Amino acid sequence: MEIDFAEYQLSSQLRGHEDDARGVCICDNAGIATSSRDRTIRFWTLDESNKRDYTLSRILLGHTSFVGPLAWVPPNEEFPEGGIISGGMDTLVLVWNLATGEKVQTLKGHKLQVTGIALDGSDIVSTSVDCTLRRWRKGQQVEILEAHKAAIQAIIKLPSGELVTGSSDMTSKLWKGKSCIQTFLGHTDTVRGLAVMPGLGILSASHDGSIKLWTLSGELLMEMVGHTSIVYSVDAHASGLIVSGSEDCFAKIWKDGVCVQSIEHPGCVWDAKFLENGDIVTACSDGIVRIWTAHRDKAADAVELDSYASQLSQYKCSRKRVGGLKLEDLPGLEALQTAGTSDGQTKVVREGDNGVAYSWNMSEQKWDKIGEVVDGPDDNMKHPVLDGIQYDYVFDVDIGDGQPIRKLPYNRSDNPYDVADKWLLKENLPLSYREQIVEFILQNTGQRNFTPDPSFRDPYTGSSAYVPGAPSKSSGVSKPTYKHIPKKGMLVFDVAQFDGILKKVSEFNNALLSDPEKQHLSLTEGDMSKLGTIVKILKDTSHYHSSRFSDLDIAVMVKLLKTWPLTMIFPVVDLMRMIVLHPDGAIELFQHVKDENDTIMELIKKVTSSPPLPANLLTSLRAVTNLFKSSYFHEWLQLHRMEILDAFSSFYSSSNKNVQLSYATLILNYAVLLIEKKDEEGQSQVLSAALEIAEEVSVETDSTFRALVAIGSLMLEGLVRRIALDFDVENIAKAAKSSNDVKIAEVGADIELVAKQS
Repeated sequence: MEIDFAEYQLSSQLRGHEDDARGVCICDNAGIATSSRDRTIRFWTLDESNKRDYTLSRILLGHTSFVGPLAWVPPNEEFPEGGIISGGMDTLVLVWNLATGEKVQTLKGHKLQVTGIALDGSDIVSTSVDCTLRRWRKGQQVEILEAHKAAIQAIIKLPSGELVTGSSDMTSKLWKGKSCIQTFLGHTDTVRGLAVMPGLGILSASHDGSIKLWTLSGELLMEMVGHTSIVYSVDAHASGLIVSGSEDCFAKIWKDGVCVQSIEHPGCVWDAKFLENGDIVTACSDGIVRIWTAHRDKAADAVELDSYASQLSQYKCSRKRVGGLKLEDLPGLEALQTAGTSDGQTKVVREGDNGVAYSWNMSEQKWDKIGEVVDGPDDNMKHPVLDGIQYDYVFDVDIGDGQPIRKLPYNRSDNPYDVADKWLLKENLPLSYREQIVEFILQNTGQRNFTPDPSFRDPYTGSSAYVPGAPSKSSGVSKPTYKHIPKKGMLVFDVAQFDGILKKVSEFNNALLSDPEKQHLSLTEGDMSKLGTIVKILKDTSHYHSSRFSDLDIAVMVKLLKTWPLTMIFPVVDLMRMIVLHPDGAIELFQHVKDENDTIMELIKKVTSSPPLPANLLTSLRAVTNLFKSSYFHEWLQLHRMEILDAFSSFYSSSNKNVQLSYATLILNYAVLLIEKKDEEGQSQVLSAALEIAEEVSVETDSTFRALVAIGSLMLEGLVRRIALDFDVENIAKAAKSSNDVKIAEVGADIELVAKQS
């Protein structure tokens, strides 16, 4: 069917789901099936009276956790009105008879979340986070295939009969029977969605923000870039149009590789599919399924379009921040009816989608408009940002097994159980991790006596949340609550420009080659290749659990640390900084600190010699800070604590703000380690270093904050509270409380509270 592109408009909104709408399945002309975090599948049929609206005709109940992928079974003898196959977080594949709304098969076998379903003849094929592809025939499992070495996220069947899978290993694979006949390489992150592009090949959507079009032979025909976050789904129409759904809250429509329209949603767009007539169905995190049409006669009326515009405005308002505050938290214009108390007093109010500042004019007794408030360059320093959104916290979560660090955002106003649920679903992690994640949040935000919101309902059990081990409400015991202490876990510097590192090493190597006196220090082509191999392994974060470094590759890097001129080693140190974050890299590097030829201690002494070079100082501070990530180095760090801190101690007031922050992070990590080790002498030295930072007026805000967190943590859980009081820590806390920076004021209050405890 050929259609000319015309702008899509809202046609109708399907309301019914009580949580995120996750999946869309087009059931030929019978209707639309949708899945949700609310554990239901809903079947919608076209309203015959107006041919625009859809009516909810079935609710399928049976999953015990959120439902994701769906597949349609066309009508046959067994299913006269067709059937639905669904997969869930509960690891089950369920088969439903639409005529009765009953569950007729429960397929058990997957160990983790089911992520994809395809119908292959009368066989059902399912994929899962457990890395397997399973084939089911007449309700029985007949085949298990470990199709990828990482979680499988999607599966489709091609018109020619082959299957295609997409995975967190960043590849898609084409399967003929049990044989992989083609691997599609090109994405730099998880392949999350797949679709058939009629007459051309395969579409893949990725966490890297792109959509790619491939031929079946593996040739990349086209790349579509325009989304600003994870692309969860992609679909194609016979007309040649492509639609994609993303975490950036847009469904985008593409023609000939160009984005021709972006449809904004009040939430993440989990799925997007074309109907045969060219209309588009989207599933949104606000729980609403929407139909979009390019046919003017099917567009929603003005009232519904205005209502949707209002939904969008409210959603953007709830996300927008002004001067570090949520726009929706600002008072309206009515606040200007109250007179100011002093000349020049300022007040920020909400006007539409903006925050506007006013100043009180005492002589004229009125508020003068100053102008629109925007976040300044320092505001992002006060609130961490993830995917363009500011949060009170963005934690690095290490789930073990050599897997890469995950980012967990959290606001203090959020319910930690709700945050944990949504994060585990987004990261495709088992819900069995739920209590551990909640405990992690509570510990790292000082909410150890968290009382659940009585209105909160667990989307899985329907019950209110609870915190294991928390005192009952009848106990009457009130314990102090801290916002930022004690600090748990280590902070690391985990972002690197690998191409820049290799480029700098190559540049320095060419300089050595051109100097007759230093040619002997230069690298051979083979040595450069070994460094390239290291970088390739470090870039492939999805294989951190299984990738390995060769002794020879690491030996080249160690050789450079020992022999290259002091002015040239900083890119090599930066490479070492990232190697220690890799499980096998940490083990390999540890072999070079165990004897008297301690490579890292030699490096520290070399780079801190006077006068130190700023680039060497920064990279080495960050490298040593990253050592705390690996338990292999904890004993070494404790043993060399005095030497390390003495070597770097004079640089806390460096004019380089990055050096300041790196040193403060080193101090904070040492505080966490030495509290765990119950090392009182070490805690005293770290406390002294943290107090120096806290009292230095030239130190930037984030460095001061980390030093204060170290002080508070050492006082609360360490052995040096009395020493801190002797150092007049109460005055430091008092000064921090009066800070204009919210985080510093809060941790100042934490320290003051600890100081007052008997």
